Amino acid sequence: MTKRAVTYSTYLAIDEILAAQHPLSSGPDGRPEHDELLFIVIHQVYELWFKQLLHELAEVQRMLEAGDTDTTLHLLNRVLKILKTLVAQIDVLETMSPLQFTSFRDRLESASGFQSAQFREVEAVLGKREASAAAAQPEESDGRARIEAAQSRLSVWGSFLRFLAARGHALANDVLARDVTLPPEPDERIQDVLVSLYHEDADGALVAERLVDLDEGFQEWRYRHVKMVERTIGTKRGTGGSAGVEYLRTTLFQPVFPDLWEIRGRL
Repeated sequence: MTKRAVTYSTYLAIDEILAAQHPLSSGPDGRPEHDELLFIVIHQVYELWFKQLLHELAEVQRMLEAGDTDTTLHLLNRVLKILKTLVAQIDVLETMSPLQFTSFRDRLESASGFQSAQFREVEAVLGKREASAAAAQPEESDGRARIEAAQSRLSVWGSFLRFLAARGHALANDVLARDVTLPPEPDERIQDVLVSLYHEDADGALVAERLVDLDEGFQEWRYRHVKMVERTIGTKRGTGGSAGVEYLRTTLFQPVFPDLWEIRGRL
């Protein structure tokens, strides 16, 4: 049997991708509300980028633990570009007015962005430890298993600390052996090492600064997302019964790498 040649369409599964949008609304003329397709496409693209972020961050951790500074910096730069793209997508979503969103919002029923397993997994990879993240997923689902697995293994921060130790920076044994299931907390001993790092290890400091960029980029996306939701639905409850803007506001200005921010005044 002759093997079919690989084409642009088959390699990228274009037909499957373009058939994955299924608007549920119905306007006065019986057709789906115009803006529902935009809403679906934007969020599907987000999920694709989340998949890529997880792929890149896994390699960042591997390169950190291998002591490969150049590749780590390259990969972190890519992650930052992806985060900028995520923020830019909000500009497109904000072209949809509150009335346009309301025209199909009730069709979402219990669906909510809070249910994005991949986003919760990204948070866990960066170091967030929140039991409710996994609990929001169906029992025995792949999403729940992936979040729980990410919360049970070393985070990006943990890999960075191993990177520092391998470069000869003296970190206490209990710092390196800290329970990976615990959320990150500022540690003055780590901060002392980081201050020395900036003064004595230029390459190590470059990696630290890229992690600050990553943290800032993630916080920027959260802020833009909150303001987008606020301008679209105000303080109404979110879809799926979520607390909406009120909950999202509580996630703002919470760094994933707190020690890197604590040392700013000491450098």
